[in-house]
Amino acid sequence: MTRTLITGSAGFIGGYVVQELLHRGHQVVGLDNFSKYGRLTRSFDDHPDFTQVEGDAKDAALLGDLLEGCDYLIAGAAMIGGITYFHSYAYDLIAENERIIASTFDAALEAHRRGALRRVLVLSSSMVFESATEFPSREGSELEIPPPRSSYGFQKLSTEYFARAAWEQHRLPYVIVRPFNCVGVGEGRARGATEVMSGNITLAMSHVLPDLVQKVLKGQDPLHILGDGSQVRHYTYGGDIARGIAIALEHEESELEDFNISTSVSTTVLDLARLVWRYVHGDAREFRYVSDPPFPHDVQMRIPATDKAERVLGFKAATTLEEVLDEVVPWIRGQIAVGAI
Repeated sequence: MTRTLITGSAGFIGGYVVQELLHRGHQVVGLDNFSKYGRLTRSFDDHPDFTQVEGDAKDAALLGDLLEGCDYLIAGAAMIGGITYFHSYAYDLIAENERIIASTFDAALEAHRRGALRRVLVLSSSMVFESATEFPSREGSELEIPPPRSSYGFQKLSTEYFARAAWEQHRLPYVIVRPFNCVGVGEGRARGATEVMSGNITLAMSHVLPDLVQKVLKGQDPLHILGDGSQVRHYTYGGDIARGIAIALEHEESELEDFNISTSVSTTVLDLARLVWRYVHGDAREFRYVSDPPFPHDVQMRIPATDKAERVLGFKAATTLEEVLDEVVPWIRGQIAVGAI
């Protein structure tokens, strides 16, 4: 049976990935220090092929022990958050995440020398394209455009350099995956998150979809949005992203390649706000909104090329935003009811 270690297993994307790997028949070892959300209950917690370990991804010795007998490693652990994180933790994001990725690769290189570990999958980010001015952003263009302006985006680009350098010097096989704007359930208010007001509502995660949903459910009218709403994103369901990650991990032709994992559908923030409003209120209320000043790192356009993932991996995101709302709205309504958001 294939055995996979995933760091950051209790994270937003990590939870979807664990579920997908178990569905594919992997034995999964998850490592997380629960620093962001605390301990959460997941549907797969008692799965016979899942082992959750509480620990620090900066502990190379622990990682080395957990990698014993593993075929694959998914490097997903990182300090990560919504746009307010970029301002509140600008130094910590780059310093802590560099320590995490260095320890991860130290352990991976030793495991590879022992002959067991077949491949490392680096979970990068669409933020490596933060400084892009031509769209769609294609794999490889991150090496040609100016570097990201935010410390988070810059550090995510650094993780890709770690992967390429480990191959160049030590022949450790890798694959790089860049999720775009993951949406779904399971993300709560982060510990230590800076409180940011949006009108009369405190932002929950500073991620656009859950915050729009919670504001509409709490009756905010007019709805507050950041900027003028013309920002373009590709909101991709977490289950689709997890499927793309799993395919990239296993696929023979993914070795030494990088992939944008995303829906091909562009949506503006304003269109998303209208969609959420109609989903909750129907035609009972006229849609009204006001624009709040945007954050400096609120990238205006984030549009990926998705043809490489479809051509090489056979991956295509299939879940519509309406289907995402079928899952997200009831979940956030439940979180509001228990005071979690």
